[in-house]
Amino acid sequence: MTRYSVEPDDGAATSKSRGSHLRVHFKHCREITHHIKGMNVKKALKFMDDVLAFKAVVPFVKYTGGIGRKAQAKQSKAPGNVGRWPVKATAVVKDLLSNAIANGESKGLDADLLYISHAQCNRAPPGRRRTYRAHGRIGKYASQPAHIEFILTEKKDGVEKNDDGEGEGASGKMITKKQAAKARFVKVGGA
Repeated sequence: MTRYSVEPDDGAATSKSRGSHLRVHFKHCREITHHIKGMNVKKALKFMDDVLAFKAVVPFVKYTGGIGRKAQAKQSKAPGNVGRWPVKATAVVKDLLSNAIANGESKGLDADLLYISHAQCNRAPPGRRRTYRAHGRIGKYASQPAHIEFILTEKKDGVEKNDDGEGEGASGKMITKKQAAKARFVKVGGA
């Protein structure tokens, strides 16, 4: 069994999937996973389908050197409106996500309630090749593969707000430490 960088608590309804040494650009995978983390899985799959159809752009936040500006990047409020459509990386991430969804369904989780609670991309060891340079020299020609992991968690129902005015902090009014101490103080004797 493989180790994940984060282990969910035992009681949590989660599903996981990961891929190691994937032959897709690490920087592209990092930007995709960073963007879809926290999304509902249906929304994330829709986003990746739109990227593959060039209807939505992956905003590049960290690795922005030489990345051109795109009008579609304004929709996601990307800094500097920079983004790309990394087709191969998006397809690989989408396959991993759909695998995590299938793992959740086999565990009996509801696919509509799943959201991406953990999405991480790490650099894998580079694939080393060589290229031939001028004057008989040899240069490196390395690929930058990636390790990707997902943990999906089932969304819990929120706790409803107490409206009967009873219980601790029911008034909703902030008091200072001094006021709290005065309220606790019991006056002894008469005067």
